[in-house]
Amino acid sequence: MRRYKYILFDLDGTLIYSHPGIFSCIRYALNELGMSEPKLEQLRKCIGPTLMYSFQNFFHLDEETARKATVKYREKYGVSGVLENEPIDGAVALLRDLKNAGYRLAMATSKPSIYSDRIAERFGFSEYFSAQVGSGIDGSLPTKASVIEEAMRRLGATAEETLMVGDRKHDAEGAKENGVDCALLKVGYAENEEEFVDAKPTYVFDGFEGLKELLL
Repeated sequence: MRRYKYILFDLDGTLIYSHPGIFSCIRYALNELGMSEPKLEQLRKCIGPTLMYSFQNFFHLDEETARKATVKYREKYGVSGVLENEPIDGAVALLRDLKNAGYRLAMATSKPSIYSDRIAERFGFSEYFSAQVGSGIDGSLPTKASVIEEAMRRLGATAEETLMVGDRKHDAEGAKENGVDCALLKVGYAENEEEFVDAKPTYVFDGFEGLKELLL
């Protein structure tokens, strides 16, 4: 096992449950574009990837329409959706214990930083992070791999010393592109057990306790 010094955390489905706000804002965006009500299985797939990816791949919108849907989504999310989430039980304690043990922590999320920073501050995560990285609403850091790369740059971290913690295959894929180990947690929004198998993460844990045993 590698000796880790830097731990990167996804946000949605890893530290918070965010689906109420995300689902309501996707419904709003599609309704504004005159589209039919999305199915629950479509909505669940949208937690983790970027909005553009979700609208294009799960609702089959072309690039221009996906951009319009993203604008509509953010109209609602910035007002109410960003508040419709809650921390996963034990998240703050996990961050505190890891920081006290000497690890340097960062948030690495595909959620735009204008929202993820607000959420991290609201739930008391920010004081444990040495860096907070999210995507940009200007299109910067458009993939999970680019978010992870930027978080590592800000920490001055090497791949061999870094562990990415998430809940979806996108976290594992982004970590792999950067040569980083990945731990996926079953507390989040993975579609099924096959997602963990297909993603081929370094570790899979039922929850925070398994991660704590590994690191502490």
